[in-house]
Amino acid sequence: MGRHTTQHPPIPDKPQDVVDREREWALLTDFIGDPSPAMRLGIVSGRRRHGKSYLLQALSESLDGLYVTAIREEGRLPALQRFSDVIASHAGLHSGALSLPDWPAVLNSAINVAARRSKVPLLIIDELPYLLQHSPELPGFLQQLYDDHQRGEGTGARVILCGSAMSVMHELLSGSKPLRGRAVIDLRLGAFDYRASRRFWQIEDLPTALRVHAVLGGAPGYQPIAGNPTPNDGFDAWVSRTLLDPGRAVYSRTETEYLLREDPRITQHTLYYDILSAIAQGATTPTKIGAALGRPRNAIAHPLDVLESTSYIHREQDILRPRHPVITLVDPVIRFNQLITLPQASAVEQGFAEEAWKASTPTFNSQILGPHFEELARTWTRRYAHTVLPDGLPGPVGTTEVPDPSARTKHEVDVIALALGERPQSPRARIALLGEAKATVARRGVADLQRLERIRDLLSEQGYDTSGVALALFSLYGFHADVTELAKRRRDVLLVDLEALYGL
Repeated sequence: MGRHTTQHPPIPDKPQDVVDREREWALLTDFIGDPSPAMRLGIVSGRRRHGKSYLLQALSESLDGLYVTAIREEGRLPALQRFSDVIASHAGLHSGALSLPDWPAVLNSAINVAARRSKVPLLIIDELPYLLQHSPELPGFLQQLYDDHQRGEGTGARVILCGSAMSVMHELLSGSKPLRGRAVIDLRLGAFDYRASRRFWQIEDLPTALRVHAVLGGAPGYQPIAGNPTPNDGFDAWVSRTLLDPGRAVYSRTETEYLLREDPRITQHTLYYDILSAIAQGATTPTKIGAALGRPRNAIAHPLDVLESTSYIHREQDILRPRHPVITLVDPVIRFNQLITLPQASAVEQGFAEEAWKASTPTFNSQILGPHFEELARTWTRRYAHTVLPDGLPGPVGTTEVPDPSARTKHEVDVIALALGERPQSPRARIALLGEAKATVARRGVADLQRLERIRDLLSEQGYDTSGVALALFSLYGFHADVTELAKRRRDVLLVDLEALYGL
């Protein structure tokens, strides 16, 4: 006998106040619109400030769903009562009408009320990790609820669990955990990319948009708490009165502490702060990080694993050769804090933010803006280069080092893209693009192109297929006339300035 299906009403379009997120909205609405009468479970995770709650609240409101969020400071009994009150309110009852004794009663009541209220029974539990601190049995009850709703007619309930503690959310579906194998979606909500971030902040000046993204990234949650002044009033003044103002919620020192407290696995905050500072200052391997801290490599192995699982650091593999991955910081605001705010903390907290920022400008240009521009060049290659590359969409994108035996040196390659279908570290791989990205004031010229040609020839000698490679120069300050004229005559040369980077 075939399963019955539940006729769900059309899913509404994404509200206009939800910026970007077309792919995520489509994924969530497909999940909710599944006509099966069986319960379906979805997981949504993402770093603080990325807009998870905003997106899920909009989804719940558009479908008259039941949305409830946990609170960090709340114990088990207050949480049970508050959830009971939310369920009562959703059912049209007065506060206090329900006093559900345990989580099975809460979950069953929530599903039943959601089913009576809407043809699409939707329950969203936000910040689930806060509940797990006092009610670790909750995933087991959710498993039982899920299994009970797989047989019979069912209500077609859709349950979404959300949280900011990345390590906790990722472990929900791992190993022998109760919910393993039961989730239809595991959506990890990232920040806006640099183009969407500029539109969200409504920044007209491209250098300003780039610099704002270099210090705050694409997390949309920073825009409302930054307040006035806006970046359009001038980047330097804006930085001094936001990230370097101890009275602001977006003060980078306060924000970094807030972010690190978000994950329960991060306990020794001083050690983690020191590790983040070492990475921000250029220590890119466990050995170098340990040396910067005066600790053996094995003493920081576990903290590095924790920082990676919580998405505070990223290990970037060399695209061409197996070697130690390069460790980088994910969060621009943490990088800004470790490199700019902390070294100047005394002056900043005495009210000399403008002076501290002026003194920090060389550090900002070399250790923040420069690396960030290189990262955006790689992002452009992944997301937008297919519109200009002869073979369209490239494959894996990253960095590499190319040995040059005759010159007894190595060439660092800021951007390298393999052809679509090629795998990293494969011998004789086809290479689609080689790029150099510079945020320095000097314009780029023919000498920079000749360096890329030398790297291309070396790779060809080493057995890689460079017959279709594009040579890309990325420049924050434009190009000399010699290379501009050359690029007009050569299809294999791409010049990407700030306007091209932003698609203008």
